[in-house]
Amino acid sequence: MQGVSPVGLRAISLFSGAGGMDLGIRRAGFDVLAAIESDRHCCATLRAAIGREGAGTRVYQADIREIDPARLGEELAIAPAELDLLFGGPPCQPFSFAGKKNGLGDERGPLLFEMIRFAGHFLPRIILVEQVKGLLSARDPGGVKGGVLDGFLRGLGRIGYASKWRLCSAADYGVPQLRERLFIVAARGENRFEFPAPTHGPPPAGTLDLSGLPPYVTAGEALAGLGEPAPAARGAGGGDGDDSHVDVTPPRDRERISRVPEGQCLAAQTHLPTDLRCGLQSRDSTKYLRLHRGRPSNTLRCGEIFFHPVEDRYLTPRECMRIHGFGDDYRLCGPVRARTGTAKSLDRHRQVANSVPPPLARALGEGIRECLAGCRRGPLASRSPA
Repeated sequence: MQGVSPVGLRAISLFSGAGGMDLGIRRAGFDVLAAIESDRHCCATLRAAIGREGAGTRVYQADIREIDPARLGEELAIAPAELDLLFGGPPCQPFSFAGKKNGLGDERGPLLFEMIRFAGHFLPRIILVEQVKGLLSARDPGGVKGGVLDGFLRGLGRIGYASKWRLCSAADYGVPQLRERLFIVAARGENRFEFPAPTHGPPPAGTLDLSGLPPYVTAGEALAGLGEPAPAARGAGGGDGDDSHVDVTPPRDRERISRVPEGQCLAAQTHLPTDLRCGLQSRDSTKYLRLHRGRPSNTLRCGEIFFHPVEDRYLTPRECMRIHGFGDDYRLCGPVRARTGTAKSLDRHRQVANSVPPPLARALGEGIRECLAGCRRGPLASRSPA
């Protein structure tokens, strides 16, 4: 792997979403030159964040398949092999256990390989990819289990990259959420990257704690100090508030939420009438969860909003942002979708659920920065992907 560019650490973000990964990478010391994202509300969120931080990132609202990397490089005045980091989180729905798991048969599935197309032109020193755990077992068109990941790593290898991957839990890095995601780090030539050690750990099962790590941050700690949320207007927009602390709970939902004990799910309340349980079955064991103040949150998901630990309502977007590790100065743009309304593009709850927790992205970015700083100039011998 070649040494760090003398003009500083330069990065490009693909599938940027609401900017969680961008924020963490920027905090790790990288200059994010460009962010490419197709959702218009996410692009507005990205531009707002860039404006607040005084960053020079260019936001491209476009289908990534329509972007020519060579032309993008010309616009950014960056030649092949001058980029330090290419990073992104391609759409996860094709590989998610919670979805239909159509893999490459889903029109979004092949977008994963756009990372290779861009890498083939820019030849960045490091590539960072975020995906769901389901990619590990996703079948290729031939039906081979794990074939999609294998094909992706082989594709990186063909253009000179050695890859390492690991499942990382956001809770291990101070995020109050048990969110496990797959991260792939590929280096041009020899891969000297080491995944960062956890900064937090689960509470000890007994009286003796041998880890020496502070315990996981809990949902109660994350939500502390927020005042009463503002009511949301009916439908998909309006009344959404600049700080996103907006309550979207319809009156009927408050009744069923009130029947769910702290730390339990609606589906487990089999004593309730069917209409209050929304027709859920016993197999729906994780549906409609009321968070527990003494534990980290479960993984935030696009299709569901968790219940507040003690109040009979859904979490607000701001509360989800705290659980994700965003600071209160970060502002989302676009609608706050009421539970009885719709939004054509991503509403604020979904923007958060789709994003990478910034503290985890920062930890990975700092590890990449250390890797780059420790490399000598000049090409190193390549090796097979790990």
